[in-house]
Amino acid sequence: MKTFFLVVLSFLFVYSGQAAPKKSQRVLVYTKNGPGYVHDNIASAVACFQGLGKAHQIQVDVSDDPAVFTEENLAKYQALIFTSTNNNVFNSDEQRLAFRHYVEAGGGFVGVHSVTGTERNWPWFKMMIGETFSWHAKFQPFRILNIQSGHPSMQGVPVRWEKEDECYFGKELYPGIQVLMMHDLSSLDVKQADLVNQHAGSFKGYFPAVWTQKFQGGHVWVTTLGHDKANYQDPVYVNHVWQGLKFVLDSVKGIDYSKVKSVRFDEGIWVQ
Repeated sequence: MKTFFLVVLSFLFVYSGQAAPKKSQRVLVYTKNGPGYVHDNIASAVACFQGLGKAHQIQVDVSDDPAVFTEENLAKYQALIFTSTNNNVFNSDEQRLAFRHYVEAGGGFVGVHSVTGTERNWPWFKMMIGETFSWHAKFQPFRILNIQSGHPSMQGVPVRWEKEDECYFGKELYPGIQVLMMHDLSSLDVKQADLVNQHAGSFKGYFPAVWTQKFQGGHVWVTTLGHDKANYQDPVYVNHVWQGLKFVLDSVKGIDYSKVKSVRFDEGIWVQ
């Protein structure tokens, strides 16, 4: 009789069309800055991600303490969000190795705005990010073009996005990135044309603005947009960062440290 009762309950559950509860997701928003310029947008960005967490049933932890970088602690998270971090953000090479192991174990990473200026002396990290910051044009209205509108993280993102921001340039670009959006350099103030041409390097007319990559086992999405703290209350920009985070969360299938290959944080990349 007990078995029959359980079968009937199972049938009713399936028949009702109800899905099994979704496993809760958890992300870490990291805001540490080393010595140097610190953006005033960080509190606004944190509030933005907390709002997204509340709207999408995601637990959002926030820290600027490098002590959070242990393998045991990072295993709790489906994504790490570095928002306007800059310069050195770890206190030890052990913390750097824990971060690298998290990525190699299949972890997710979302980088926002000045993240490209983070850990500028760590080659592996710079390849993971996709570039390292070189210069930005002055804050101004300009155009960003969505060149991969079919990509999952580009849902609802304008094809031609006219916005005020800092047009970021980078050096040491990693060849593995997939560019999703690009700065239209022709829309920048001509008074800085010489500097724009200098920092555009081998690019002509356009420069990467938003990209993604699967890097050394991990899932990475980076936007250089988001200088102004008002961005983090703008529905268009908030959707932009949400789609990036959602793409990473959908890509991460679990943290599996058995997949880790590196012994030192500063090893070169491995090629499959």
